[in-house]
Amino acid sequence: MSKNIIIIGGGIIGLCSAYYLQKEGHQVTIVDQSNMDAGASYVNAGYISPSHIIPLSAPGVMKQGLKWMFNSSSPLYIKPRLDIDFLKWTWAFNKSCNTAHVQKAIPTIKDITLLSQKLYEDINQAEGFHSHYEKKGLLMLCQTEKVLEHEVKTAHLAKREGLDVVELNANELKEVEPNVQLNAIGAVYFKCDSHSTPNEFMEAMKAYLKQVGVVFYSNETVEDLEFKNGAITAIKTNKQTLKADEFVLAAGSWTSLLSKKIGLKLLLQAGKGYRINSNQNTNITVPAILTEAKVAVTPMHGFTRFAGTMEIAGINHTIRKERVEAIANAVTRYYPDVVLSSEEKSQATCGLRPLSPDGLPYIGKSLKCNNLTIATGHAMMGWSMGPATGKLVSEIISNKKTSISLDMFHPDRIF
Repeated sequence: MSKNIIIIGGGIIGLCSAYYLQKEGHQVTIVDQSNMDAGASYVNAGYISPSHIIPLSAPGVMKQGLKWMFNSSSPLYIKPRLDIDFLKWTWAFNKSCNTAHVQKAIPTIKDITLLSQKLYEDINQAEGFHSHYEKKGLLMLCQTEKVLEHEVKTAHLAKREGLDVVELNANELKEVEPNVQLNAIGAVYFKCDSHSTPNEFMEAMKAYLKQVGVVFYSNETVEDLEFKNGAITAIKTNKQTLKADEFVLAAGSWTSLLSKKIGLKLLLQAGKGYRINSNQNTNITVPAILTEAKVAVTPMHGFTRFAGTMEIAGINHTIRKERVEAIANAVTRYYPDVVLSSEEKSQATCGLRPLSPDGLPYIGKSLKCNNLTIATGHAMMGWSMGPATGKLVSEIISNKKTSISLDMFHPDRIF
């Protein structure tokens, strides 16, 4: 049965949800507070990464975060503040940083990212999108024996999950990137990964959705939810009131602010990431993560993107120059011939990634509301999990059996 559905949020999760919902014959409207041309869905590293099987909440992360807390240029910067939501999230995050959680999360993360990778390919083929997409794998570049040993252990976990991954010494690394001077002792090479140019896919998807009748309201902020008898009846924006049968809350880092209006207190924090684009001829052809520095390198369509840092400091878009410099300096440490210019660094931008305490997204319906589907909390994996999340949202609303289990994604899970 066709339903009238409103999606709050026009990032990768919202667009992919709209894509699959309209395929099911539903009438879809997307409401977004921005112009829908910036933010995490546009400035990310473009990875579709089955290799990223370890959740953010892994053993040792909290301890390292505390060490880096007063270093604003560190790869992970957690700004200390007296905020009840932040303190609850921090407590839950710390509880999740254990081996048992990681082992339980690995197959779940693998399943959703592999599904998403296939769906990217299916969408591009089915709709004739010409957006950039390649499957060249991902290099985990290492400069120290200690870090390389840690990455090899992760590679062994990935192999046991059936992922295509090999270990490379310095000479073998040179064969993979023959035209690039690299300062690394070795790498782990995940051949299973893909990469893309995000803005191309986003623009193609928006154009397609408009063509098939999806309604867009951009630069429109949702200010309130009309809630009665366990269901949302309408949303109030700064411009109008909109009614629907079903609602999807895919507003990224802003999701928890809206969910509170129906009594659903999602533990969610914004994790700011930065990106620097370079039009230099870097000769880089294979995506890489500069492991010690936690910087992502992606050869995109016509330019190279350098992205990184995780800054947990509330919802803000302040560009901290020391963090931009940290990315640029890391690039030159690993790629001595690549020096980012002052102009390139001055044009750095950021995006906010929604972080759940256990590193897994919230996908599904809360017992608090029977016509609201939550889709957020993907951390650094929003781009990797976008199409799969959209398909799962559509299956939930269309009362179909979901493609994968949603047990670990439940919005009401207890930390």
